[in-house]
Amino acid sequence: MMKGRMDKKTAFSVGRISAAVLSLLLLLSCPALPLGAQSRFPRPDFESGYQYPELSYAVPSETVWGWIDVSVLLLLLCVMTWAVHRKRTRTPIIISSALSVGYFGFFRGGCVCSIGSVQNVALALVDPGYHLPIYVLLFFLLPLVFALFFGRVFCGGVCPFGALQDLVNVKNLRISRPLAKALGVIPWIYLSFTLIYALTRSQFLICRFDPFIGIFRLGGDFGLIVFGVALLILAVFTGRPFCRFLCPYGALLSLVSAVSVKKITITPHKCVNCQLCHSSCPVDALRPPYGNTGREESRTSSVGRVLLYALLIPLLTVGCAFLLRSWAPQMSLANKEVHLLKLVTYSEQHPDGTPTPEVEAFYAQGRTKEELQRSVDKVHSDFRLYGFWGGALIGLVIGLTLLSLTTRRKRPDYEIAQRECVACGRCFRYCPQNMAAAAKPVGSASVPSSTDTSSTPESPSQSI
Repeated sequence: MMKGRMDKKTAFSVGRISAAVLSLLLLLSCPALPLGAQSRFPRPDFESGYQYPELSYAVPSETVWGWIDVSVLLLLLCVMTWAVHRKRTRTPIIISSALSVGYFGFFRGGCVCSIGSVQNVALALVDPGYHLPIYVLLFFLLPLVFALFFGRVFCGGVCPFGALQDLVNVKNLRISRPLAKALGVIPWIYLSFTLIYALTRSQFLICRFDPFIGIFRLGGDFGLIVFGVALLILAVFTGRPFCRFLCPYGALLSLVSAVSVKKITITPHKCVNCQLCHSSCPVDALRPPYGNTGREESRTSSVGRVLLYALLIPLLTVGCAFLLRSWAPQMSLANKEVHLLKLVTYSEQHPDGTPTPEVEAFYAQGRTKEELQRSVDKVHSDFRLYGFWGGALIGLVIGLTLLSLTTRRKRPDYEIAQRECVACGRCFRYCPQNMAAAAKPVGSASVPSSTDTSSTPESPSQSI
């Protein structure tokens, strides 16, 4: 009876959120709104003096495809929420993953990307001339909203990058927890540099170094294709290397899912500590019971170590902030204005040489070197500002990661680490309580919390 109430509550929550979002979509689709006439992922003006040709496709057609994309995104998010929180079965998750890879990946070419939308949103915050399309904003917000209420269901079977890695995974070679924690800092570093370069109007790093776009489009930069194939090969033997150790949007989702309203659980019944779920998790997001082992260190030693790392956090934060701020001149070389100033200076120092097209366009626009220098000074100032805060974020994450390795909370049962769980559902089918609940006749008594696991399925491959 309790399970029925929980199911109805979950279904009601999903339906209420879906209805609200659909109402918002209908409102925003009104032709009177200026954002509706914008391209879904418009190109930022990172080039100087270049006149883009007239678009050969009709804007209304692209608008229709944009709403179709958003509708598919919302539908898959709802399906994943239902599968993870109510049914607790992997079959609809696999179907959702296949649809995501087929539609968002190969059919749409990987361009409908919540991961890349981080850059568009950041650029819109600092550039009043950049009109953020509503499609991009929804692709950025919807997965975060669902993560706040239901955990990382977007990662489970909606994101084509994560879905593709999950579909090829056949074995789980476990990475040691300290190493996994250290590699888990990389997405935050990637996110920091992504924001720095987007806020300074320099580059879209995620789009430039996307490892799966070449695979989805069956062509592109050879080096990135090789990198993407290498990640997929690695994903065969360990769970989602890109999602865990590279994805900057995954870092944001992990932060939001840590405070999600409805936590992801393996079973509504009592845990029997059979360890099968822990062995089946490809991302090592399940924490085993801890406490009363007889090997615990003294309270004084534990508190002293925690205080030491707590004192290191502000030092790491300030140190990394000033370090990245000092790299502003080197980082700014990727900016179009800084690059143009170098070309103009070189051309003036070598008047006998042939000027580059960029220099010719610069003089054709009637600009002066003094104006260009003022623009470059503003770019350097922006890089110092955003570099400082980006470095502070990196230092803070490193400090908190070190602190998390020194603390252990007592757990009587296996628990899901909500930040790390990607809602893939692999643990559901290994839980004997779920199997017993699925096999019992309708109307029979509740599943007993027995520790007899003799009839449980064979444990999946253990890690090395």
